[in-house]
Parts: sequence; C-alpha cells; structure tokens
Amino acid sequence: MGQQDPALSVVVPMFNEESVLPLLAERLRAVLDGLAEPYEVVAVDDGSSDATPAALRGLRERWPQLRVIRLRRNSGHQAALIAGLMRARGDYVVSIDADLQDPPETIADMLALARAEKLDIVYGVRGDRSSDTAFKRLTAGAYYRLMRRLVGKQVPAQAGDFRLLSRVAIEALRDLPERSPVLRLVVPWLGFPSGEVRFLRAERAAGRTKYPFSRMLALAAESVTSFSAAPLRVATWLGLLGVAVCALLVIAVIIAYALGHTVIGWPSILLAVLFLGAVQLLCLGLLGEYVARIYTAVQARPAYFVASDSDPGDPADSAAPEQRRADDDPAVLADSRR
Repeated sequence: MGQQDPALSVVVPMFNEESVLPLLAERLRAVLDGLAEPYEVVAVDDGSSDATPAALRGLRERWPQLRVIRLRRNSGHQAALIAGLMRARGDYVVSIDADLQDPPETIADMLALARAEKLDIVYGVRGDRSSDTAFKRLTAGAYYRLMRRLVGKQVPAQAGDFRLLSRVAIEALRDLPERSPVLRLVVPWLGFPSGEVRFLRAERAAGRTKYPFSRMLALAAESVTSFSAAPLRVATWLGLLGVAVCALLVIAVIIAYALGHTVIGWPSILLAVLFLGAVQLLCLGLLGEYVARIYTAVQARPAYFVASDSDPGDPADSAAPEQRRADDDPAVLADSRR
C-alpha cells in the first residue's frame, strides 16, 4: 500500500440521511481526529433523493478526510456497503450506519482490540437493545438464532453491519466467487481471528428507519437461501410426510372396504386434497427461491454503478463515471435493504 494510504477507513452507506448528517459528522469526526493517525471516511450515497448529496458536498469542504462516493441509483444498503468496502484504502476498515444507533465512539475500542490481539475481525455486538421495540427485539432474536442454527455458532448473536475488518479480510471478501453474499454470515465463515466489542444500542438520532419489517423478512430469506440448502431438505421431508399420510389413507380405505364401510365422506377427501396441495405449493415455492438466485447469478448484472468519487487520486473523480462490473469484483451484494 502507498505511503498516503490511511491507517483507518470508515465506510458509511447512506440513503436520504440529510437530517442525521450534521450529528453524524460531529460525533464521528471527534472520534477519528482523536486517534491522531491518518484516516478517511468513505460516505457512499446510495442514490439519495433528498438533500443528502448537497449536505455531503458541504461537509467535504470543511472535512478534508471525507470522501464521497455517489451511486447512480438506489442499489440497496448492502450494495452501497460493498462499494465502500472495495474502494476503502485503510489498513483497517470499519463499516457503520449513518443513523447513530451504533456509537462511533466504539470505533476506537475496536481498533485498539484488533491491534492488541492481532485480530482481523472485530464485531460490534449490541449488548442492550432496550431502545428497540419489543417486536423488533423478538424478530431480531429469532433471526440470529436461526442463522446460528443453520450456519454455526461462529455467527455472533446481535452483531449487525457494525464491524472492523483488516486489509487481509477485505481482500478475502474481494476474492469470493459468490454472487451475492450476506456479510453477516460470510464474514464469520471466513474464519479469521475475531473478537467482540459490546455497546449499548441507541435510538435513531434523526430521520426514519430504512429497514421496515418487509426488509427484515427479505434479509432473512436472502440469508437462508444464500448460505444453506436446509429449505430444500425441508421440502424433501414434507414430500416424504405427504407420502406417509397418503399411505395411511390408502390403508384406511382398504380397512373400510374390508369392513363394509365404503361410504367416503367429502371432509376426508377435502382434507387430503388440501394437505397435498399445500405441500406441493410449498415445495415449489422453496425450489423457486433457489431458481431465482440462479437466474440472478446467470444475468450477471452489476449490483451498482459508481457515478463519481471525490477522491482526487481516483480516476472516477473526473467527469467520466465508472461502471461497476460484476466480473471485476465477484464480491457484489444485491440485498436491497432500503
């Protein structure tokens, strides 16, 4: 790496965050300036439709370490996150959301732990989610329990996208052949030495959440289908269960015929038809999820297009925008969280 490369990069994907930007800049800059070492903040504007781009331009005039990457359109939180991770130049790279629910002050602790124990990954783990609603805590707990059961206990509970990665871990992500990995599962799967820093999760500082219940369901479905074949096995077991039920019904019919009770009522027929139909539709739906992922991978469309990069040393700083090509970087995320 060059001499001007920073020791730390902080990647902040954002979409319509004009209301929280002043608070984020105030707290994040105080923390990073206090580290007394070279750093950069990579703000990735994910096609915002509000005043976020103008606010970022204004902040950059007063904050030289701020680097602004603009995507041509809204490509989703994970796509914006990977765009920043792949362009960050620091020896260590921290990803954090703009809503200040994950405290920027924790970054110093994460960096200190990584250096002291020679760790490649440090997770920011939410020790207290009392600021979230009971429903959000319930669904989040169910998600992490499911992921740990499918993937393994190496997936830290209550760890979102607030994490520190070393340059080695970033390069490993870059080399992945997977089309749309879910970082919450792929990063632990890499197997690098890791640690945890716990913090208290705060309420969103300003603005509205970009992660409603529908997005949480989409993330859960993406996580399961991208990292486990368990749903296909569920379909197989349901098919076997249907066969077993049908076999029992055949035996019941034979016994009824032998005993002379050959009058078959419509309820039993209706129940059998509904049960078999439900099992078949469920199995087709599960298969369809995997076929859809294959179709998306075969299309090989770019997950995002970079319109501009404010870094003077980057070719994309000129008027000519850069097109992000999937074959240039296979570690492309297509999870539309926003």
